[in-house]
Amino acid sequence: MPPRRDDARGPRRDAPAQAEPAYRPLSGIRTYRPADGGASREIPVKRAPAPVQEQVPGAVRINKRLADMGLCSRREADEWVDKGWVRVNGELAVMGQNVVAADRITVEREARDRQDQQVTILIHKPMGYVSGQAEDGHEPAVVLVTPQNHWNQDTSRTRFNFAQLKGLAPCGRLDIDSVGLLVMTQDGRVARQIIGEDSEMDKEYLVRVTYGDRDIDVQSVFPAEQLARLCHGLSLDGEELKPAKVDWQNPEQLRFVLTEGKKRQIRRMCELVGLRVVGLKRIRIGRVTLGNLPVGQWRYLGAHEGF
Repeated sequence: MPPRRDDARGPRRDAPAQAEPAYRPLSGIRTYRPADGGASREIPVKRAPAPVQEQVPGAVRINKRLADMGLCSRREADEWVDKGWVRVNGELAVMGQNVVAADRITVEREARDRQDQQVTILIHKPMGYVSGQAEDGHEPAVVLVTPQNHWNQDTSRTRFNFAQLKGLAPCGRLDIDSVGLLVMTQDGRVARQIIGEDSEMDKEYLVRVTYGDRDIDVQSVFPAEQLARLCHGLSLDGEELKPAKVDWQNPEQLRFVLTEGKKRQIRRMCELVGLRVVGLKRIRIGRVTLGNLPVGQWRYLGAHEGF
């Protein structure tokens, strides 16, 4: 009987031991360890070096410089640099590059064209919707931006398409139990105007309140000195609040005009002086008002409008 083929091959060799994983040091050079445990020479593979940034007095990052010039937001500036749309003294800018006041910054037409296609949308947010990402089972207000909810009295010539939802972000929060004007935009310039770190744009609110067990003619029993504290003299989170304008619109409703926007600021301010907020509506941001926009509907910021 002829031998089996397996027998003819001789005894099986044991499987080779698994090679050690590639070693990656923390330096800027990667080395690959051969499978023989390092008996042969390791081969260095150089990474492309990051641009060297000289520490020049007064230098700032290119994205901050573009934002300070009012051209875009920092995030948008990073996108422009990445796409090769920004030059510094005639040379292509690189991500994270430092520039000084004397540097000449130019932006390609493609960046301007991109901005021309970006939209800003005004929503009359109802109660029950959050301003940003969905949380605790509540939907974000952006879900209201549909063709069906577009206000039929919108005078803008912009036509809706679903690409307008990409990158559409809220400019300032409006609490889930508050209603009124919510601005959402793709345009970094608008976002920086409203919520930039140096923004002092005022926002106006109508606030219905109670005082103790009094919910009718609250104005007549609320101390004048406490109203003065609402205007200036309160602190939140260990910081003194900026001066605000607060006055009575009717015996049960106050008007607040703020230039800052701490989390649940108006409600917390009212608690500090013994008031309870039972209704809060934002009616204006800068020069843009809510107007007659119906609850749950939206419109475009018009070409003639600005914050």
